[in-house]
Amino acid sequence: MATTAIKKKNKTKTKGAAGSSKKSAKYVYFFGSGKAEGNAKMKSLLGGKGANLAEMTSIGIPVPAGFTITTETCAQFYELGSRWPQGLEAQIRANMAKLEKSMGAKFGDRDNPLLVSVRSGAAVSMPGMMDTVLNLGLNSEVVQGLIIKTENERFAWDAYRRFIQMFGDVVMNVEHEVFEHILESKKEQLGVKLDTELDPNDLKDIVRQYKKAYQDHTGEEFPSDPYEQLKKSINAVFASWNNPRAKKYRLLNEISGLMGTAVNVQAMVYGNMGNTSGTGVCFTRNPSTGENKFYGEFLVNAQGEDVVAGIRTPEPLDQMQKKWPDIYKQLVAIRARLENHYKDMQDIEFTVQEKKLYLLQTRNGKRTAAAAVRIAVELVKEKRIGQNEAILRVDPKQLDQLLHPTFNPKQAKKCIVKGLPASPGAATGKVVFNAEDAESWAASGESVILVRIETSPEDIGGMNAAKGILTARGGMTSHAAVVARGMGKCCVAGAGEVKIDYKAKQFSVGGVTVKQGEFISLDGSLGEVYQGQLETIEPELSGDFAKLMKWADQTRRLKVRTNADTPHDSLVARKFGAEGIGLCRTEHMFFEGDRIIAVREMILADNQEGREKALAKLLPIQRKDFEGIFTEMKGLPVTVRLLDPPLHEFLPHEEQNQKEMAGVMNVSVDVIRHKVASLHEFNPMLGHRGCRLGISFPEIYKMQARAIIEAACNVKKKGLKVLPEIMIPLVGMKKELDLLKQDIEDVIADVFESKKTKVPYMIGTMIEIPRAALTADKIAETAQFFSFGTNDLTQMGLGFSRDDAGSFLGAYLEKGIFEKDPFQSIDQEGIGYLIQLGVEKGRKVRPDLKIGICGEHGGDPASVNFCHNVGMNYVSCSPYRVPIARLAAAQAVIREKQKKK
Repeated sequence: MATTAIKKKNKTKTKGAAGSSKKSAKYVYFFGSGKAEGNAKMKSLLGGKGANLAEMTSIGIPVPAGFTITTETCAQFYELGSRWPQGLEAQIRANMAKLEKSMGAKFGDRDNPLLVSVRSGAAVSMPGMMDTVLNLGLNSEVVQGLIIKTENERFAWDAYRRFIQMFGDVVMNVEHEVFEHILESKKEQLGVKLDTELDPNDLKDIVRQYKKAYQDHTGEEFPSDPYEQLKKSINAVFASWNNPRAKKYRLLNEISGLMGTAVNVQAMVYGNMGNTSGTGVCFTRNPSTGENKFYGEFLVNAQGEDVVAGIRTPEPLDQMQKKWPDIYKQLVAIRARLENHYKDMQDIEFTVQEKKLYLLQTRNGKRTAAAAVRIAVELVKEKRIGQNEAILRVDPKQLDQLLHPTFNPKQAKKCIVKGLPASPGAATGKVVFNAEDAESWAASGESVILVRIETSPEDIGGMNAAKGILTARGGMTSHAAVVARGMGKCCVAGAGEVKIDYKAKQFSVGGVTVKQGEFISLDGSLGEVYQGQLETIEPELSGDFAKLMKWADQTRRLKVRTNADTPHDSLVARKFGAEGIGLCRTEHMFFEGDRIIAVREMILADNQEGREKALAKLLPIQRKDFEGIFTEMKGLPVTVRLLDPPLHEFLPHEEQNQKEMAGVMNVSVDVIRHKVASLHEFNPMLGHRGCRLGISFPEIYKMQARAIIEAACNVKKKGLKVLPEIMIPLVGMKKELDLLKQDIEDVIADVFESKKTKVPYMIGTMIEIPRAALTADKIAETAQFFSFGTNDLTQMGLGFSRDDAGSFLGAYLEKGIFEKDPFQSIDQEGIGYLIQLGVEKGRKVRPDLKIGICGEHGGDPASVNFCHNVGMNYVSCSPYRVPIARLAAAQAVIREKQKKK
């Protein structure tokens, strides 16, 4: 999770970098005419876009000249209360003079005008999250000069109306819809559908109406001074670093520690100068599948925002070969050069101005998990990168996309419309039509599909909350497609037959009407939309994924186990590569079927004899459960946690349910009520649970220990190896563990005697109370292994209730108190210190002490890296996160080696 604060310390010490407001500080870096002051290694200072523009310029790629204002300048802008540091304006004017010389035109000049774009560019790619202004430098006089220079009156007025709209929206916060309404009304009045059908006089009238709307909403005339336009636009880009969608994006993508955004001021080239001009976005490989095939889209007679905004549905790149064969040939050559240079799949933006090709951006392309794996493996086959680099190329969290169900192909499906397969996967949910509803419905536990005419960056929260996204407009590189792929969300885009009525909250297509709250299903791999809910099937992992995982397993040192309570979970985890069970929660077994009755009999019993009688009913059930798990794990270690939750969790608290329990158990309701009241605790998390139950009622743990060891002996007799590890929860003092370990060992000795066989076993504890970590050396005298229960250790160490912290954790993340949710990723500074202390103290007493963690932290890549660094033996996580942990563990080894170099 991201902090949205601007970084105010650890300034980059690059020669010439801005650290204070001294005149000697270098705020601006130029690129153009084949030379550049920056390079691709300067992303932290120039942002990804600026660094790559400089790099492309240096290697001879046709890039319009420009200059980059550094990320450090953005940081100073915030430090100075939204003011420019001393010397910035002079450097901008000096670099504008260089740009004028490079382009042979003059900024603000009527006869030979130079227009520029102003774009954001952070060190980490954040597509669509910050702001852009195009065609800057136009005014009533310059537009006339542009008409004379280009001999294209329609183009000039189209550029001017676009500039007013973008400037008004981005810089002055005039709602986008204000301008769209004027444009749509004009087209409706003229009976035309496309912007390209408007003639110069139509566009001139739209400019007049735009200026009036601008003045009505801002209270001032549209600025005619180009430098005033430029300053306001630069300020707007700086300000967009902290706009809500950018902050949300950083939060969702765990981007933190950046100083701000750079600003790229670049000479304009025009894709809207007629049928010999155009604009497009392409990828050097398919970003959905990873196939080594040139992939992308373009629009004739359009500017770049037309493609990414989904305003018009573009043509596939293959069509360019027919329309502009020479341009296509140049683009193919550049594709090869850039991929060879960066040794990764590139996302490229280009413009063709009157048959001349220009590149406006390249960056490492965002891709689906399937594409990331395939590209990484194939780049190794092509000998462009090594295996270690391939392992690092795949974000472990992305693997989640590969590990979830798809639609069962055998079931009947009613396809109501087909769009573009923008982001693969399968999703079923209830239809909603705006981001706010998507977020609120999802927060209430509903699975939702967000349906929009087209998405915009403001929809980021709803897109994240939704299971899938359907848009009526836009292509494979539209906002919806790019963001959905990055999130791993299923997306079908450009389903043009879908007619959406936001007011009525419904959409119709082919005679079918779907209302808000009704189910639809999306297949993002095929681009198909189905009516109703569909059944899903489990994924199969093989091929490139298996190869990458093999490389990871050869590299990592940490073992990866799973949290599993049933034979089925155990089987799933083994398929995903689990090397044992790190947490088998016995209490989950107690809720199944009729066994809850025996558990409740035990709780209602007034004496030890009554409890033992009820536990005798549970013994064969627990034994059978463990036999199934041991059999499925085929000789891998299985850590079984003895009963942990307080007993009141097994009793009903609502009156109707209490009456039903009384009937089943043939007791009065008053008995049930009295028992529930007697077990009530003000703070159950710190109450009568875990080993405290074993101390109070030793017969519970004795029964469980007997079930575990009897099951192990029975499975051994079938010729299978068994490695049970009995884990005692919530230990805070050595004496607790001593007493319970002795009870368990007495039971084990009795079982071995009666079964006439033995199995290897271990007895250990969960370290989840801060005192246990602080006294780990004492506890290690008794425990044969530690498993850090990081969920409870985080609760107790931070003093946060996991169930209640949601009401304020959002603010803590927003304000940068935490960079990540401590219940999702280990708080390494605080809780991590307790863990490190526990490891060191435990190993000092018992050097061969086996140590791991369980809980969802075991599937978090950053936490896995931490566990590697402190010397644990294993991590344990849910079955579907096992591959994530395997890959993260391998990356930890590689990064460790890199640091030592």
